[in-house]
Amino acid sequence: MKIAITGANSSVGMNLLGQCETRPELSFIAGVRSPSALPALPQSSQVDGRCISYDDVEALAQSLSGADCVVHLAGILIESKQSKYQQANVEATRAVVEAAEKIGAKHLVFISVVGASTYSNNAYFRSKGEAEELVNASSLSTTVIRTPILLGPGTAGASALVAAAKNPKAKALGGGLYRMRPLDIDDLNAAIFNACERQEPGSASYELVGPEAIAYCDLITRTAKRLDPASTLTVGSIPIGLTKFTAMLSSTLRGGGFTPAVIDVITQDEVVEHNAFAELGITLTPLDTTISKILES
Repeated sequence: MKIAITGANSSVGMNLLGQCETRPELSFIAGVRSPSALPALPQSSQVDGRCISYDDVEALAQSLSGADCVVHLAGILIESKQSKYQQANVEATRAVVEAAEKIGAKHLVFISVVGASTYSNNAYFRSKGEAEELVNASSLSTTVIRTPILLGPGTAGASALVAAAKNPKAKALGGGLYRMRPLDIDDLNAAIFNACERQEPGSASYELVGPEAIAYCDLITRTAKRLDPASTLTVGSIPIGLTKFTAMLSSTLRGGGFTPAVIDVITQDEVVEHNAFAELGITLTPLDTTISKILES
């Protein structure tokens, strides 16, 4: 089976491509925006790195041609002057859906986020909800997987966590009291592979989160304890209101960056009605195991 991946140079994409040695039956089209990203892709006969653009559906279809399944990872949380949510999260998804239909792909997997909704007041969550609607309205069989913060070697979440755990003066927004459901990146990738292999008909949407709910401040101190059992780290507080005000001024001047919307995404409790790990055919990795993997990488 050939799987085309958009955003292949993301942490999830790189982790998926890193499985090629243990999955010789698979081959990959690894789609990235910039030629400068190609050398970082795994050097394997199973991986065909290609530069792709979401501005031309015909060209995108040609780039994805030959794929049995398309995994759409590309998207942004942080806007810039050049890239906005509507363009990067909604219109890019529209282009991927149309290209996948043109090439006759058997299945499309879209990785979304817990909290995505077209009714959200948050621009990021709303853009992800709109993207989900485009996927679900397509003529393809599709799987949407909503995810929380991802932890594992190479993830931004893991880098920030370890940096905070090593900092004796660690601080977090609002004291890090917001609750998370950290998901091991390997668990997500197992779910993606299962969805590609099953190619179940129709459109299905799932929320997939880690096995444990934990406040971010407790996650930091727990990680610090793993680094040093004698750690007495206490996480300080960064005022959310003041940070949002500063972010509003800065992002307005810069045309993007760390905005109040991003702060709301970071500090929102990750709550789901049902954790669909069983439906996606995976067993969740215990949080302590994930932390160990991060610290050993």
